[in-house]
Amino acid sequence: MSRAEQPSRRTVLAAAVAAAVVGPSVSLGEAQAADADEDPARQVDYHAWTSYPDWRSGIAKGSRAVAGARPGVVIAAPVGTTDYTDPHTRTTASWEYATWTSPVHSLRVPATEVVSSWNAHTPAGTWLQVELRGAYSDGTKTPWYVMGRWAAGDQDIKRTSVDGQTDKKSTVWTDTFAIDDATTGLRLVSYRLRLTLYRKPGTELTPTVWRLGAMGSDVPDRFTVPDSAPGLARELIVPRYSQEIHKGQYPEYDNGGEAWCSPTSSQMIIEYWGGRLTPEQLSWVDPNYADPQVDHAARFTYDYQYEGCGNWPFNAAYAATFKGIQGVVTRLGSLTDLETLIAAGIPAITSQSFLKEELTGAGYGTSGHLMTVIGFTADGDVIANDPFSPSDEAVRRVYVRREFENVWLRTKRHNASGKVVSGTGGVCYLYFPARPTARQCRALAAVGVR
Repeated sequence: MSRAEQPSRRTVLAAAVAAAVVGPSVSLGEAQAADADEDPARQVDYHAWTSYPDWRSGIAKGSRAVAGARPGVVIAAPVGTTDYTDPHTRTTASWEYATWTSPVHSLRVPATEVVSSWNAHTPAGTWLQVELRGAYSDGTKTPWYVMGRWAAGDQDIKRTSVDGQTDKKSTVWTDTFAIDDATTGLRLVSYRLRLTLYRKPGTELTPTVWRLGAMGSDVPDRFTVPDSAPGLARELIVPRYSQEIHKGQYPEYDNGGEAWCSPTSSQMIIEYWGGRLTPEQLSWVDPNYADPQVDHAARFTYDYQYEGCGNWPFNAAYAATFKGIQGVVTRLGSLTDLETLIAAGIPAITSQSFLKEELTGAGYGTSGHLMTVIGFTADGDVIANDPFSPSDEAVRRVYVRREFENVWLRTKRHNASGKVVSGTGGVCYLYFPARPTARQCRALAAVGVR
């Protein structure tokens, strides 16, 4: 998060692309019963491969599907060996690899933006790459774009996004595929994802990928969004962590403080779902630092190319390294969607930007900030664990419903200089159990996640 109205790295990139997403409001009961696949009005299409039949449906080259309580895809017999020079360490190593390529997914919402996300286990000596290739509405195709090179640890490679990817029709900005000029009417109408699984040669190691998906979206630019009627009063008890008490810690992971809103928010919900770090895992953190789990989250969400902890899919992937937790990146359409999730016991991490005067009680302005929505008051106002707080005790905030909904869901806004810049359009991280209850499944399906 950037406290002042100085553009963050993500904001500078996002300002260059067309903004996305806001869907219409529905009542809480309707949302819980809705089937997102049959909702033509929704302006977001999140699709994922998670089941054994899903993994069997792809093209496997040296990989195979595995069944069980958490089906996935693993290396079976590598198809070759390749050298990879890590751009951040300048070291070159050889890796055996296998691939899995998804079937083509036709977007119900021809998209201006696509964000992929994944859940995986990568033991030491392994890592993975996610790529996207799409088809445009003009009949041409994109190249294979790298959406991330990722490992849960940082001993083998430095997890990284890849800059400089464009075909003059679209560009990958850190973790987001975007049509360069949405006003032309060009859209992405379908895509497929490709996994490349890597391991040290001569070993039997393998990554295991349990979830691979992407969110495509398209919405008209807007400075304001329709307001939704309150439909729920409930507050979830979620751990509270301040990013600000970490200011100046670990410059190699972007120096703590306002830069750590994303991992701090992630750690709150991870612990809500029972995710815990052992003393051994935290032993690298300076013992003088409070809440060492936040430092840990920052280190293991850090994107060495972006030079920050705000890579959206890297946060979701980090959450899924904890036993029994899944994570996805998507967009939601209204606070009614959040009420649907809260009613089922699922908190959410939202991304927003605003001037100090646009969100009463925040006390700051930001060009990009993540916070955790944990409930709603009887009046419908938003209860948030806002990590931009001076202490853990001060993290719980109540924000005016109308103000919060607009700063979160709009796709255009004016910054402190009066310049028109982009908004996030409802971006949201959702972390939930690997085996959700029936009620949680209905709530997730209502907001387009399966």
